[in-house]
Amino acid sequence: FQRTEAPRPPGAKDLHAYPWDKSSLKSMPVDLQQLEKLDAYALKVNVTNSVEELVKALLKQARTDLEKVRAIWMWICHHIEYDVVGYHNKSQLSSKPRDVLQMGKSICEGYAELFEHMCSLAGIQCKKLSGHAKGHAGQTFTGDSDHAWNAVYLEGRWHLLDSTWGSGSVDDSFTKFTYRYNEFYFLTHPALFINNHFPDNSNWQLLKPTLTLQEFENNMLHNSNFYTLGLLAAHPETPVIRTVNGKASVSVDCRSSTLFKFKLKGTDEHGLMTLKKHGMELDIYPQMTGSHKLEIFAKPSKAEASDDVYKCVLEYVVECESVDAAMRFPKELQKPVGPSWFSERQGFLQPSHKEPILHTNDGRCSLTFTLRKDISVLTSLHSDGSGSLAEDMGRRHVLQIYRRNQIELKVHLPHAGNFVLKIYSKKKSDPGNYDYIFNYLIRCLNTEVKWPAFPKSYIKWLQDYEILEPLSGLLPANRNVHFKLKMHGIAKVLVQAENTYPLTLNKGCWEGTCNTSGCREVFVMVHENANHSFYSQVLKYEVETQ
Repeated sequence: FQRTEAPRPPGAKDLHAYPWDKSSLKSMPVDLQQLEKLDAYALKVNVTNSVEELVKALLKQARTDLEKVRAIWMWICHHIEYDVVGYHNKSQLSSKPRDVLQMGKSICEGYAELFEHMCSLAGIQCKKLSGHAKGHAGQTFTGDSDHAWNAVYLEGRWHLLDSTWGSGSVDDSFTKFTYRYNEFYFLTHPALFINNHFPDNSNWQLLKPTLTLQEFENNMLHNSNFYTLGLLAAHPETPVIRTVNGKASVSVDCRSSTLFKFKLKGTDEHGLMTLKKHGMELDIYPQMTGSHKLEIFAKPSKAEASDDVYKCVLEYVVECESVDAAMRFPKELQKPVGPSWFSERQGFLQPSHKEPILHTNDGRCSLTFTLRKDISVLTSLHSDGSGSLAEDMGRRHVLQIYRRNQIELKVHLPHAGNFVLKIYSKKKSDPGNYDYIFNYLIRCLNTEVKWPAFPKSYIKWLQDYEILEPLSGLLPANRNVHFKLKMHGIAKVLVQAENTYPLTLNKGCWEGTCNTSGCREVFVMVHENANHSFYSQVLKYEVETQ
């Protein structure tokens, strides 16, 4: 073993700019793939009789100083567990490297001392640092330090690491430790390390400018998941948000498309979240005053990462001073709301409405999309309360019109209120069910609004047929009603009321008039082939009762 000279204190060339420049999660370039072989070797080393023997074994496969530090780091993170019993009874506890190795467990002090000792045996300058660690937002710190970690000297600069937090995590009551390796705490960029590590000696922040303890306390706590998932920033940057007129807003920026969820007091009912290309935006409308915990979760959107679970990336406290009762959302509203890169990925391109909420005064609205070919669409309208729609009626308040590669969704609301328009799709070639893709919130305050449903269509009504008139599924009684329908590949069309009325083909449209007297229902029937004697029903209208 070579002797290490006394470590020099940190100087100007060790410092990194604060705040984080969003470049790298680490303070020096580390090629994790190149280290995979070494990592696997270090995990298998099984020497516990002496620290010297352990270091000798680990160094067999390590050439550079970075590799030596890596081998020591990997071994400690996977072989020393956090001593939850010792944490509660520190008098019985030794953090001497030899004892830590023998016991196979320790608290942060022991991890840091073992790390420092193993590095010095390997000829690498290493220093044990102590200070405050932040476990949850809004923590305040007084008195003695409560955590220990290390600085290592590599390639002419000081770097930071925390093998206690690299090895796993302890539950809130400090009664159970779980091994869960965390790469984030190996050579962490100092501007990120300061997020939850505040050293007693501010020179060891390795930052310019350095932060004060008060700044450290007030700063937003981002846990390692936040950075590991490629998230860059969150707004606001303070852990407590006060509502303004019953509303609080949060946004997150990230590098690549990421899926998000949120919970306010354990439910996602009281917020409107939209996915953006590089992040998400969330408006929260608590329906009770007081302080509420807001958690935000994220997961990568890669198709192959479907086994990934949502991980908590941010926590806020929302202080609500007044409630905006008008922003109570229907139970059926799914988050996120509105179109996004996700709906685009599913084949819904160029949405006419990019916002999550549609406002209509007359109770009607129309949305268009360009559809990727081979997609079948299903839509339904939902609302809360006494006037809520049965499923079949919910479908009949949305009319789908296909024109080449475009789809238009015409919505006629049955009454005023908040509605959810849900959009499902599947590949035409797939036999299975439709998958839910996205939804909009539609709001109408005009209490005069009362649109009937569109006519009921049957299996023989093809996707590219179009109803030009009548659009209303409810026809007036005792009237002549004009029909105009765009259909192709049909030999004959009849409208069946009390009497039967043929329609005639004119420039691609079947037209004619029918009288509604003496009947409750009107059917449109087609002859697909002039030689057939039977008709198929394609549409059904109701007639108003007298």
